[in-house]
Amino acid sequence: MDKTLSSEAAALQPSQISSLANYRLDEAYDEMFSGENVLRSHYDPLLQHFAELPPDEVQRRKQSADLSFLNQGITFTVYGREEGTEKIFPYDLLPRIITSAEWARVERGLTQRITALNLFLKDIYNEGRILKDNVVPRELVYACPQYRRQMMGLQVPRNVYVAICGTDLIRMQSGEFVVLEDNLRVPSGVSYMLTNRRVMKRIFPQLFRHYNVRPIEHYTQVLLSTLRSLAPEGRPEPNIVLLSPGVFNSAYFEHAYLARQMGIELVEGRDLVVHDNICYMRTTSGLRRVDVIYRRVDDDFIDPLSFRPDSILGVAGIFNAYRAGNVTLANAFGTGVADDKALYAFVPAIIKYYLGEDPILNNVETYLCTIDKQREHVLANLDKLVVKAVGESGGYGMLIGPHATPKERALFAEKIKANPRNYIAQPTISFSRAPCLIGDELEPRHVDLRPYVLYGDKVTIVPGGLTRVALTRGSLVVNSSQGGGSKDTWVLS
Repeated sequence: MDKTLSSEAAALQPSQISSLANYRLDEAYDEMFSGENVLRSHYDPLLQHFAELPPDEVQRRKQSADLSFLNQGITFTVYGREEGTEKIFPYDLLPRIITSAEWARVERGLTQRITALNLFLKDIYNEGRILKDNVVPRELVYACPQYRRQMMGLQVPRNVYVAICGTDLIRMQSGEFVVLEDNLRVPSGVSYMLTNRRVMKRIFPQLFRHYNVRPIEHYTQVLLSTLRSLAPEGRPEPNIVLLSPGVFNSAYFEHAYLARQMGIELVEGRDLVVHDNICYMRTTSGLRRVDVIYRRVDDDFIDPLSFRPDSILGVAGIFNAYRAGNVTLANAFGTGVADDKALYAFVPAIIKYYLGEDPILNNVETYLCTIDKQREHVLANLDKLVVKAVGESGGYGMLIGPHATPKERALFAEKIKANPRNYIAQPTISFSRAPCLIGDELEPRHVDLRPYVLYGDKVTIVPGGLTRVALTRGSLVVNSSQGGGSKDTWVLS
């Protein structure tokens, strides 16, 4: 066994560890400590390991991790910055640890949620029972920019509208995991989850083995199996491709990484063509039929004949081929209506309506600005709330009231009044914090969790997900585009 996990190391108390000198607890749930100097048992070997490492060795391993990310080209794009857009993805060396009992509840809750959301999408694009029964307001659905009337009455393979989902969770002060938002259109970040794990196993192999961490490396093969299960009838050996907007997209590294790991072709819109409602890929040996497309292009840009006519990213006629049942796209068109931040408020009712169950994972309290009384409450309490534009992601179009200036709050108030449907508000939540390596010391930083859910013949959730970190002290924004980073997530066996 690694000497840092020896019984001598276990004798150390948190108060004796110099790197914890500036570790301060507050009202937020702390992932490592249950109280002042009271360590959660599953973090004990991790803390002792780091306490035994000399500071220069910790920094050497940190530099090794950074170099690994640099050599692999693991970057993301920050828009609107003059100093350049391409950034190396910040990575924290300390993993976030989740017990098997905690994970079991998360897994059940996510399975319940994706099942209900698929039923909801099938219903609103067919019979519309939930709208007739006034469980979800009809006008909220039809006014959603991601609602696609072209999908009405269309039969989706296996009735799977959402095959790939990334759901954002936060942990409340009570320790309970709750859902912050659903990402059903083109959820990103899974490549960071996989590369974080690979780097961590290389840098801390003994620690990793000691913890008996549940594996995630099989994700890409499960993703491939999920896509294969959605192939059109009569295509037992389907040709599957990943459709990317191209090298200038912020997640292009991920597109290339996933295609390579699955052993499928990475294509752009110009590589595909539709003849007689059948999709083909251009190759050096001629046209080859395509059966399943894992798309990373939004609805608006995927077919200039059916959606935005000015798009040069998509494939002309692909929607007609899809409607004819000759090609499957994952996720289906129109799924964005179910991750609209205003519809999010109704997911508990959606679960109850279709499954007859209470939600296992609760929502965060949400105020809808379309409702007069709730809008008045939001406008009167902008200094206490977080306001979000319903269709935005990545931390954009957002106001964090307590951290905003009076001028910023006044500007947002005018935006809300001008377009109430476009905004929701939630309480400012001091969600959980986890230990991070800041210089030579360990300090707590706010974290969320994005597990990845696959839905084909069955629901599969790899244990863990992407833990995103608000690396700036006091910040609640974990998005990489806003200065956040990530860390490996260990689910214990």
